[in-house]
Amino acid sequence: MMLSDVMEDYLKTIYRLQQDSDNRIKTSEIAEELAVTSPTVTSMLEKLEERGLVDREKYRGVTLTDEGETVALEVVRHHRLLESYLTEHLDYDWSEVHEEADRLEHHISEDFEERVAAALDDPDVDPHGSPIPGADLEPPERSAGESITQFSEGDVVLVEEVADHDPDVLSYLADHGVEPDVELEIVEVAPFGMVTARPTSTDDTVSLPEGVAHHVRVARPAEAES
Repeated sequence: MMLSDVMEDYLKTIYRLQQDSDNRIKTSEIAEELAVTSPTVTSMLEKLEERGLVDREKYRGVTLTDEGETVALEVVRHHRLLESYLTEHLDYDWSEVHEEADRLEHHISEDFEERVAAALDDPDVDPHGSPIPGADLEPPERSAGESITQFSEGDVVLVEEVADHDPDVLSYLADHGVEPDVELEIVEVAPFGMVTARPTSTDDTVSLPEGVAHHVRVARPAEAES
């Protein structure tokens, strides 16, 4: 099935939104994520529905069909393998790889994908801690991590994943040592959502405004090891 890059982007976006929701994905959510208008989204969803890639209910939103999910998982696999390759072998900063992978993910062959995976020793996660779907395109198991905003002062947590969509957020987090596998102690949670944390390997603290903290998924160390 030949699909346009835009169609694949929609399927990938719906897949990503479904990871954080038990409900159907609304047109407005997709529009906000892709920075397009709701009528534009509606038009594209009609095309995807005609191809059997989404299940759409008027006023309730959409979910991916099995076929749509398979397409989305392949695009996600390409994207996250490319992010890993760019970081590990081409010396890209982790804040630069998302947009580069976005451009390349639609245009690599299965052979190229296999070679990239082999060169990386078939990793389970990308540089941001996001799980990479396997070659079988089965949905990967997501970590038990939650947003750092769900924890309290005095908690010690392990960073498991950070969202890769905003390079400014990624640069800020990297500059302050907030990366996957880093242990943090939560020093303060302000009423307006600001989280102040300290990497346990340093004496320095980092302030995470609510908009930044939302991008950081963590788990208690014992949970991460289980």
